[in-house]
Amino acid sequence: MSWTDERVTTLKKLWLDGLSASQIAKQLGGVTRNAVIGKVHRLGLSGRAAPSQPARPAFKAPRPARPAATAMPSAPRRVIAAEPAPLPAVAQQPSVPAFRAEEPGSATVLTLGAHMCKWPIGDPSTDGFTFCGRRSSDGPYCNEHARVAYQPQQTKKKSGPTELARSLRRYI
Repeated sequence: MSWTDERVTTLKKLWLDGLSASQIAKQLGGVTRNAVIGKVHRLGLSGRAAPSQPARPAFKAPRPARPAATAMPSAPRRVIAAEPAPLPAVAQQPSVPAFRAEEPGSATVLTLGAHMCKWPIGDPSTDGFTFCGRRSSDGPYCNEHARVAYQPQQTKKKSGPTELARSLRRYI
């Protein structure tokens, strides 16, 4: 497609009327939006008479007003004074805390702290998914999981003349 004098005149008129480059390309036919933009820049038509208008009216229905938040009167809370329970003659066993960082698999996403092992245990899509949770010394994992996660680099065998000859035979 070549730009004839007639098409350039039409382009100038449509551009100054405020049509977008894609609208002009549709009216001219046989050119793309980018071709129109390139020609406009080569012609130096940077200014417009009016900004381009969207094809559809941008009418949005007003949102209904939010109801004002009214404070719901709540039932008054009763404060019950806890009476100290008498100690039985038999020594009580210490209660087990809900979260113990020593047990692997005891930490959840919500209870995981900065210095806790973040080794995942189980399937993340199940309810039983946890993290190790033991104390981590240096990094995201405890010593046991760090040994699994960070394997020492394997030393490469030094290739001698026999290894070189064997690898060259592959290409010969």
